[in-house]
Amino acid sequence: MPTIESISALSDVQANQGLPVAVEATVTLCPGYDGLLFVQDGTHAIFVYDNLPLKLHLGDRILIRGRTQGSFHPIILADSITMLHPGNLPTPIAATFEDLVHARYDGALVKVHAVVRTAELGWSPSARVAYLQMLMDGGYIEGMLDCTDERALHDLLDAEVEIIGIAGGKFDNKMQLTGVLLHIPSLAQIKVIKRAPISLDSLAITPMDKILSAYQVQDKSQRIRVQGIITYYQPGSAVVLQDGLRSIWVATPARGSMRIGDRADATGFPDTRNGFLILNHAEVEDKQIYAPVLPTQVNWGQLAFWSSNHADGHLYDLVSIEGKVEAEVRGAMQDEYVLSADGRLFSALYHHPDAASKLAPPPMKRIALGSRIRVNGICILDADNPYNTNQEAPFHILLRSFDDITVVATPSLVNTHNLLLALGVLLVLLFAMLGRGWALERKVRNQTAIAAASEQDRSRILEDINGSTPLTEILEKIMMMVSSMLDRAPCWFEVANGATVGNPPRQPHSLEIVRVKIDGRSGMALGVMFAAFDPRRPSPARRAEALTNGVRLITLAIETRRLYCDLRRRSEFDLLTDICNRFSLEKRLDEQINESREDASIFGLIYIDLDKFKQINDLYGHHIGDLYLQEVALRMKHQLRPHDTLARLGGEEFAALIPKVRSRAEVEEVAQRLERCFGEPFEIELLTLIGTASLGIALYPQDGATRDSLLDAADVSMYAAKNTKKKTTSNFAPL
Repeated sequence: MPTIESISALSDVQANQGLPVAVEATVTLCPGYDGLLFVQDGTHAIFVYDNLPLKLHLGDRILIRGRTQGSFHPIILADSITMLHPGNLPTPIAATFEDLVHARYDGALVKVHAVVRTAELGWSPSARVAYLQMLMDGGYIEGMLDCTDERALHDLLDAEVEIIGIAGGKFDNKMQLTGVLLHIPSLAQIKVIKRAPISLDSLAITPMDKILSAYQVQDKSQRIRVQGIITYYQPGSAVVLQDGLRSIWVATPARGSMRIGDRADATGFPDTRNGFLILNHAEVEDKQIYAPVLPTQVNWGQLAFWSSNHADGHLYDLVSIEGKVEAEVRGAMQDEYVLSADGRLFSALYHHPDAASKLAPPPMKRIALGSRIRVNGICILDADNPYNTNQEAPFHILLRSFDDITVVATPSLVNTHNLLLALGVLLVLLFAMLGRGWALERKVRNQTAIAAASEQDRSRILEDINGSTPLTEILEKIMMMVSSMLDRAPCWFEVANGATVGNPPRQPHSLEIVRVKIDGRSGMALGVMFAAFDPRRPSPARRAEALTNGVRLITLAIETRRLYCDLRRRSEFDLLTDICNRFSLEKRLDEQINESREDASIFGLIYIDLDKFKQINDLYGHHIGDLYLQEVALRMKHQLRPHDTLARLGGEEFAALIPKVRSRAEVEEVAQRLERCFGEPFEIELLTLIGTASLGIALYPQDGATRDSLLDAADVSMYAAKNTKKKTTSNFAPL
C-alpha cells in the first residue's frame, strides 16, 4: 500500500498519470466546503480534493481511495473515504518563516509565532471566513480562519499570537510559490501571548504629512542569484531573463550595454508584484554568451486564459502571436499597435528610451490598417494574478524593437495608391491606341474620360472615408459615382436598420432592378444596394465593375466609421460599466467650470467609493466583482437626472457631476439617493451580496475653482465620511 511519503515523492509528470492510491491518514483540516481536506500520517501530509458527503472531524483516522494529480506538490483526488475510528491530531511542528517560505512542511500541522496586522471577515467561494495578515520574524504570511466573530477578530489586531494551522501557499499561474497561506481550523487554534499595546480607538491622530515618522523596516531578505537568457532590456528599468519554461522580471537601474539573446546572471532580492515573482534592486551581468531564446507560438486564448492546475502560463515569457492591426498610436512615452485576434483586442507596446539615456526614439514603424502581422515580445499581464480563477485576464505584448514586427498579409482594400496605379495603366493604354482609326480613338477617349472621372470620384471618396465627412454624405457620393458609371441609371442604398440613401426611381415597376446584399467582414449585414435599368436599352458595359466598386467602397466606408466610433467610445467610456471614464469626466468637468464662470452658477461633484470591494475579488474572483460593478453603476444611473454625469474613475471609485443646482442641499439630496440605492441586496449568479458606499461632496466654487481642487475636495469629504462610519457587519453577507 502506498504511503503519503511515497506519493509526495512523485514528480509532477508521474502524479499527472492519475496513479491509483489507497492510504490511511489522520484528518487535520476539513472545513466542509470547497473540497478542502488535509490529512497527515506522522510528519508527512497531503492535500485531498474531497467532494464526498461523509462528515469528518479533526483527528479522525480515515482510509482514502483515489488517484494522484500533479500540482505544486502531488495531491489526491478522492473517489471514496472510509471512516476507521476517531483519534487525536498529530503534534504540530514548530515552524519558522524560512520553513514556510521554503514549503518544508507543506500541508502539515504547524505552530507559528506572529503579530496580527489585519483581520477581516470575508467569503470563500462557499462559506464565510476570516482573513488574517500576520508578520513573522522574517516576513508576512496570510491566514484563512473559520470564524465569524467580528469582535474577536478586532481584538486580535496588533496582538502577538501563537497559531496552530495547516501550512500552505499562494501560487502564480506557473505554480510558483508567491506567498504563505496558513489554514486555521478555528479561533481555538489562536493563542494570544501579548495583547496590542494600545487599542485602535485610543491611537493619537497623526497629521497626514507626518505619517512617515512611524515607518520602520527591518528587511532580512538575502540577495539571490538567478541565470537565464536576456529576452528584454529597458535601460534604467528592467531586464527579463528566461530559462526554459521559467522567466522572471528583474527590476534594475542598470544602463550599461546588454544584448538580447545573451546569457546573463542577475543578483537581487526576491519580491512579488501583483501576485507574481520578480527580482528587485538587481545587478545584472551580461556573460557575452549568445544563446537566443526562440519565441513560443501562442494564440489569444493561451495568453488570456490560464489554468490554475498546470504550469502553462506565459507571464514574462518570450511569445509570438498574430493579429490584425486596428489602430496605431505614437505616444510621448511609448508606441502602441492595437491588434485583434479571435475577435478580441490586445496591444503591442514599444517603450521609448528613458530621458536619461538621451537617445531619441526611432521612427514608428508604419503599418497599413487591416494588415495581419506577427509580433514577438514579452507577455505582460494587465491585471492582478488570476490564479484560482480561469477567467479572462487582459494582457499586452512588450516589444524589444520594431524588428519584432513582421507583416504577414497586407489589407486587400481599395486604396489611393491602387487607384492611381490603375489610372496610370489606363493612360498607357490610351497612348498605345492613338495610332488606330479616328472612330476607335474617339471611342477610347470617351471611355478614358469616364474612367478618369470615376477614378477621381473614388479618390475623393477615399479621402472622405479617412476624414470627418458624415457617413450619409459619403454614401450619397458613392451612389452618384456608381450611377455615373452606369450611364446615369438610378442607384440607391438601404442601410441595414437605417435610412435610404441615393436616388430610387419614382416608378420602378417597368425597370429591371438589380439587388446586391452587402455583408461586412464579420458577417453582419450592412445593407442592400440597388440599381435600376431600362430593359429596352443595352446593359452598360461597366455594369459588373461599377456594382463591385460600389460594394467595396460602401463596405470600407461603413466598417471604417464603425471602427472609428468604437475606438472613440473606448477612449471616453468605461468598457466594463458602460458609463463615462475618468478622461471623459475630467473633460466634462472642465467644460462645466467654464460654463459656470460665464453665468456665475454653481454645481456639485459627488465622489463615491465602494466599501470593502476588494473582498469580492479576493473571495469570488474578478468575474463576480465585474458583475457587481456593472449592477452598482446601473443602480446609480437610475438615481441621476438626464443631464447629470456618472463616471467610473477606476477600480471601485465613481464620481457624479451634478450641474444646474441652486444650493448644496440639492447635491446632498442626490447623494442620499445614491446611498439609498445600496439598500436592496445584489443578486449576482446565485449569490446575494449586500453593499455600501462612502460618499463625499464638493461644491463649485465654494470647495474648489479648478478640476483638480474639486476632485481633491470631494475625495477628502468621502474619506471623512468613511472614517466616521460606525463599525458594522461585512458589506457582503448572505440573506
